[in-house]
Amino acid sequence: MLWGGHNGGLELRKRASGAMALAGRFPYGKAAVLTDGGRTGRPRKEIIAPKAFGYRINTPSDHGGPKDIHLLVGHSYDRPLASVRSGTLKLTDTAEAVTFEAVISPEMQQVSWVQDILAALAAGLIIGISPGFRLPPKRAVEEAEKIEQEANDPENGMHQAIIRTVMAALLYELSLVTRPAYPETQVEERNWRMPSRPRIRSLHSVERWR
Repeated sequence: MLWGGHNGGLELRKRASGAMALAGRFPYGKAAVLTDGGRTGRPRKEIIAPKAFGYRINTPSDHGGPKDIHLLVGHSYDRPLASVRSGTLKLTDTAEAVTFEAVISPEMQQVSWVQDILAALAAGLIIGISPGFRLPPKRAVEEAEKIEQEANDPENGMHQAIIRTVMAALLYELSLVTRPAYPETQVEERNWRMPSRPRIRSLHSVERWR
């Protein structure tokens, strides 16, 4: 599983029924700095392209219903908050972002770790949204990702970073996190090899999946 990250975009509201409604968004097309390269390495950035998560959000499962996607805490399936299949998580996919609204029932609010999360949200300690996803097999999507080199333009914040753009991915969960960064183990799982004849670009310038 690969993880992405984004700051902010969370809103918690109380409903008349006693349920809590948690809304948020994960924007497409934003460059996340995974590592600055340290003293000797190359900076690495990652971009989730518009509609990259659309397949599992918009395609029905083999049983006719939606493919299940969860809202978790810290990428832990032991701490679920809502899910598409249970009807407590609604996802909307646009070219700009994946937006969600989760309903946390009064019963779930009685669980101790859910109370901790709600308190952390209210205190502004949880500010990040991080998607958990996998790349589809090549037999389904030939170019699910592309690797390019950033231009060398330090005045505009470009330092020849290696840029990985995820064109298509299988979204399994969204997580609430305190720091939406990529763990080092996840960085190492990614394919950072440049193409044999890389094209230098500036950031400005078919089978069924499961």
